[in-house]
Amino acid sequence: MSEPVAPSRHPGRLLAWLVFVLGLTALNYAGRFAAEGTPDDIAYQWTSSIGVVVQFGLMLGVLLLIAKGLPKRELFALRRPRSWKRALGLAAAALVAIYVASLAYTGLLSLLGDFDPTEEQGLVPDGWDSSRAAPFITFFLAVTILAPIVEELTYRGLGFSLISPYGVVLAIVGTGLLFGLTHGLLIGLPVLAFFGIVVGWLRAKTDSVYPGMLLHATFNAVALLVAVSGAG
Repeated sequence: MSEPVAPSRHPGRLLAWLVFVLGLTALNYAGRFAAEGTPDDIAYQWTSSIGVVVQFGLMLGVLLLIAKGLPKRELFALRRPRSWKRALGLAAAALVAIYVASLAYTGLLSLLGDFDPTEEQGLVPDGWDSSRAAPFITFFLAVTILAPIVEELTYRGLGFSLISPYGVVLAIVGTGLLFGLTHGLLIGLPVLAFFGIVVGWLRAKTDSVYPGMLLHATFNAVALLVAVSGAG
């Protein structure tokens, strides 16, 4: 397999991507501070799934506009890893590192007070409600398939490719921090930023966006399934 050509610098497109991501960050933090509280049944509301589809559909549209005229496959890293066996092993190791860091951070927060990064975002339900299975399944599919695909294309795809000509480490850390910030959280920011950096590392190691999508989807799916099982 031939080595992929290193992406060229596109400062105008990089600026457009940064404006887009920072705009999302500002909107999410504004919404977070304006909200009086987060409903505990977001996963069981049809409007939540509709909102996810609309949000990520618009995000994908903006990404395609920024990348217009450039080779999408290369820019979004839509290529097979050099070795799927190695990529899956790295993804598993990365997922373990994320869980260990999350547990350590949650343990530290428990010493400081009643802080819960999971409850801050409000996407994870408190338990299973069989009477609303259909909207939950729809939400589950949106959060475990659509969201990881579009978010990985945003950060480890387009963002990473636009930043990496200025340094791979900068691309890993920069996209990771921006990924965390864009969620508009305070307590959960360190965990999300660490998540983004680790998945950025995985992107750099595998030269593909696909392993990160699988990791991201697995992480989201486990979080939701653990919550509804009552084990969380």
